[in-house]
Order: sequence, then C-alpha cells, then structure tokens
Amino acid sequence: MADQPLALVTGASRGIGAATARALAPTHRLLLGGRDEQALAGLARELPDARPWPVDLTDPAALASAAAECAELHVLVHSAGVARLGRVEDSPAESWRHNLEVNVVAVAELTRLLLPALRAAHGHVVLINSGQGLAAREGWGPYAASKFAVRAFADALRAEEEPHGVRVTSVYPGRTDTEMQQAVVAGEGGEYTPEKYLRPESVAAAVHAAVSASPDAHLTEVTIRPRPNR
Repeated sequence: MADQPLALVTGASRGIGAATARALAPTHRLLLGGRDEQALAGLARELPDARPWPVDLTDPAALASAAAECAELHVLVHSAGVARLGRVEDSPAESWRHNLEVNVVAVAELTRLLLPALRAAHGHVVLINSGQGLAAREGWGPYAASKFAVRAFADALRAEEEPHGVRVTSVYPGRTDTEMQQAVVAGEGGEYTPEKYLRPESVAAAVHAAVSASPDAHLTEVTIRPRPNR
C-alpha cells in the first residue's frame, strides 16, 4: 500500500537480507537490492508490496542512477557484504581492497546518496555488521578490518544525522546459518552444523525490533549470539 513506509534492503537475494525483507514485509513497501535478479524476482513474488532493485553496489554510476529514484526512504538496511578471510601473512592487497570496497565504500556511498530521502522521512539506517566488528580473530584480518570500519562509519553517521531525525543502528550477529557461513567453514576445513549457528530469521527479528522502536527510542547497537545447547 502506498501509505506504508518504504524500506530498501541490500543483499536481499538470500540469507539475512532475504529474512529481513520477509520480516519487514507486513509493515513496509520493499525495494529488494542485490545482483541476482532471478532470486530477487522470486522473493518479490512472495511478498505483498515488493519489487527488485538490482544494482551492483560497486558501480558508482549504476548506484547513483538507482538511488535517484528514491525521494523519501524510511528504512535502509545494509545487508550485502563479502567475507574474504586469511592470515595477514597470506592476504594480498586485493583481499583487503575487496572487503573494504564492498563492505565499507559501497555502504558509505549508498548511504550518502540516500541521505536526502532518509532525512525527508526521518528514516532509519541499519547496518548488519558482525561479531568481527567488535573483536578480530586470528585468520579473519581483512574481513574484520572492514567490519571495524563499518562500525566507525555507523558511529560517525549517527552523530551527524541524529539532529536530522535519522536513527542509525549497528547489528552485530554471531555466526549465522547462511551460504557465506558455509563457505567460511569450508575454508576453515570444518564440518558444517547448521544448528550451531543463529538463524537468519533471528537476526531479522532484531532488525525489525530496531526499526519498530517507538519514536522516543533509539537502538544504537544490538549484539546477538547463538545460544549453545538450546
């Protein structure tokens, strides 16, 4: 419905992004961001008022063109991301650049382009960070560095935009049952056991709680961890 608030979710083709889109669907119109147009179209067919928003977040011209269509935006969820891991001694410059380009630079640029629309709606920016944005582990340096940078970006954005009525929430999930996690575990040489990890829907519920908070409340940081032996 046209009177519902509008939310843009990046990385919506799978994992936490898709779960977040489903969580917001009852109360929001949705733009489903991502590069997999077929997956986005399939999800859009499931949801009542959603449409694909296919764009390569690392393409500045495409990003600017896609962002220009939003005159007013109530929620922006940054869920897209990559995870190139490695020990410092084994990680070439390209690993660091790729993590930073997708996880930080694209996030900052999309947010910058959409700030007028977010300010117009007194909107909300949610950044899906990681436990690695709070404490870096051995072998995770290039990825963790990008997530620490996203944390700093969120803090700066919050300080600058709160006077304009824009709320900013960082969500720090523990390890979550996604395709990205499967690839990480395979790279670590471990056995993948889905029940050890958070469900994407659990992370999406935290996002929904943040954006549904009453106007007097600002959930600035949310940390979520799997419950062992549940």
